[in-house]
Amino acid sequence: MQYLNEFITIALVHLVAVASPGPDFAVVVRHSVAYGRRIAIYTSVGIGFAILLHVAYSLVGLSVVIATTPWLFTTFSYLAAAYLVYLAIGALRSGPPKDEKVDAPAVESQTISVKRALWVGFLTNGLNPKATLFFLSLFTAIISVDTPFMVKAGYGIYLAFATGLWFCFLSYLLSTSKVAQLIGKKGYWLDRAMGVLLVGLAAKLVLG
Repeated sequence: MQYLNEFITIALVHLVAVASPGPDFAVVVRHSVAYGRRIAIYTSVGIGFAILLHVAYSLVGLSVVIATTPWLFTTFSYLAAAYLVYLAIGALRSGPPKDEKVDAPAVESQTISVKRALWVGFLTNGLNPKATLFFLSLFTAIISVDTPFMVKAGYGIYLAFATGLWFCFLSYLLSTSKVAQLIGKKGYWLDRAMGVLLVGLAAKLVLG
C-alpha cells in the first residue's frame, strides 16, 4: 500500500509535467504537421527512451551531481538551447505546400528517416536540463530513500512508457482526418508557431 500511494503521487505529478507545453510537445507537434503520423510516433518513442536515460542516472545519483555542479548544468543548458534553436530554424523555414490541391497538413516532400526521428525525440528530451531537475526532485522529494531499487526501476519504466504513450496519442490526434482538415493548407503556420516556441524555450534555458 505504501508503494501504491507513492506510485499514484508519481503518476499524477508526471501527468501534469508531460501535459505542459515544452520542447517535447513542440517537436512532436512539428513532426506531426511536417512529416505525418508515422514519423511523429517514432519521435514520441525516442522521447520515451530518453526518459529511461534520466531514470538510469537518477537511480545511481548522477542527477544530484549534475544539478549541484554549476558548470556541468550550464553546459547541459547551452547544449540543449543550441539544439532547440537548430530544430526551430527548420520549423521557421516551413512554407505552404507546392500542390495547391492538398487539403492535409503540409507534409514535406522529403520526409526524415525513422532513425533520425528517434534521435530527434531522444536528444530533445535527453538534453533538457529541466527534465534533469524534474527527475532529481522526483527521486529525492517524492520517492522514499527506503523504496527498493527494483520498485524505483519499475517507476522509471512506467514513466518512460507513459511519456511515449502520451506523445504517440498526441501524434495520432494531430494526424486524424478531422484535425488534418482543420489545419488544412495552413499547417505550416502551426509549424512556424512551434519554431517560435522552440526559440522561446531555448532562450528560457539560457537566461534562466
